[in-house]
Amino acid sequence: MRTNTRITKINQEMKRELSNIIDNELKDPRIKEAMTSVTNVETTTDLKHCKVFVSILGNDEVKKDILVGLKSAAGFIRKEIASRINLRVTPEFTFKIDESIEHSIHMSELFKKINE
Repeated sequence: MRTNTRITKINQEMKRELSNIIDNELKDPRIKEAMTSVTNVETTTDLKHCKVFVSILGNDEVKKDILVGLKSAAGFIRKEIASRINLRVTPEFTFKIDESIEHSIHMSELFKKINE
């Protein structure tokens, strides 16, 4: 799917604001259990839906708890985004776990073992 420059700019702004909201605004203890960072945001061209990819460093149970916490805070996050970014439509958020950072850490460890 080809994205235009407007959607790209909206995705960048959305990623920055979502990171700020998750790090500073959310009070849910489930979300504070481990380091959570927004790695990518994909907004549809009609701005009705937004996939938010988050990287969570922790075990599977912690990841599941944080994902549940983010899903329960989706309404608050949507309200905050609506007040911070001037859009006609504020998208509904779907949170997905991004395993790429953990995978790259694992690969780095394997390369270190090979080089020893």
